Amino acid sequence: MMGRLNHLDRKTVKKRTTDLLEQFDLQDAAKKRVQSYSGGMRRRLDIAISLIADPDVIFLDEPTTGLDPRSRKNMWRMIQKLAESGVTIFLTTQYLEEADQLADKVAVINEGKIVEEGTTEELKRMVGEEKLAFTFSDLASCHKAWDLLEGQMDEKDRSITVTTEGSPENMRQLLNTLNEYGIEPASVSFRNPTLDDVFMQITRNHKRGAAVSE
Repeated sequence: MMGRLNHLDRKTVKKRTTDLLEQFDLQDAAKKRVQSYSGGMRRRLDIAISLIADPDVIFLDEPTTGLDPRSRKNMWRMIQKLAESGVTIFLTTQYLEEADQLADKVAVINEGKIVEEGTTEELKRMVGEEKLAFTFSDLASCHKAWDLLEGQMDEKDRSITVTTEGSPENMRQLLNTLNEYGIEPASVSFRNPTLDDVFMQITRNHKRGAAVSE
């Protein structure tokens, strides 16, 4: 059907179908109903169908949503191979790690508008500072520490990430602050800025700007 919609002759469709089923590892499922496919197989089929006419540009709307970690990694490899072959890909995603892994250029959208764009490294340089991540054994301690340190809290991981100078003295001061209130972190680690940090800072700044303008 997609071949006919793209005005391809039967011989071309047959060859492209055979090639794409092999490329996306769907040969064994070729004769099965799509309803029997797993989520990862359906995503691969969607992309394979979009390539039937050998396009120069394709749009992928959150192609890895709902996939398990292994299927997501496999999808990343397929997308990278497509990009390496010369296909231009516009990909929307809510997984910022995915954008970091795959994108040559990233556009951050907030409230329906592009608020910042650039390479991942350019965007990370906007945040600049190193981050110090504290994790806690219970959520109550995490909330108490957040009241003292502020920063970015992740309740699911029971962690707080704060901007730091990256010096041992700065780390000592933060630990002393927690110790004064009887809070003991389960672990502490330094890390470089991520696209999550970029997104949080950019959207926070735009909310502040909107509040000021009002």
